[in-house]
Amino acid sequence: MPIYFLLMFAVVLLDQLVKHYVMVTVPLNSSINFIPHFLALAHIRNYGAAWNILTGQRLFFFVITLVALVILGYMFKKTWQNWIYALGISLMIGGTIGNFIDRIRVGYVVDMFELKFINFPVFNVADSALTVGVIILLLAVLRDDRHD
Repeated sequence: MPIYFLLMFAVVLLDQLVKHYVMVTVPLNSSINFIPHFLALAHIRNYGAAWNILTGQRLFFFVITLVALVILGYMFKKTWQNWIYALGISLMIGGTIGNFIDRIRVGYVVDMFELKFINFPVFNVADSALTVGVIILLLAVLRDDRHD
């Protein structure tokens, strides 16, 4: 079980380190091409969710995050012996905590990865961990033989 807590910690640490790097090196509301026509490193303040939906609803996100962490913690406790469930949930918890730290510390989430080849929201390490965790969890549920 300690490996999953290390994974959660690693996600939060990487997320916060990349956000700090972007905040001190990339001017606000600008981007620097990282891989031309594919990926740019941006510095965006997101006061809402994807595409800035629910902008300014800080209390809502605070409550939803706490509820999500309680549910994820319960799910982790129930399934930690199954490595694939524990992996997905650990990534989700790490990502949730990473963005939660931003909302508490500065009042918004710092986003930095901008896909240049598609109209997609700018995102961060925590968002990526959440997305990969959800995909892993969905795949685990779909391949699970148990129906309980």
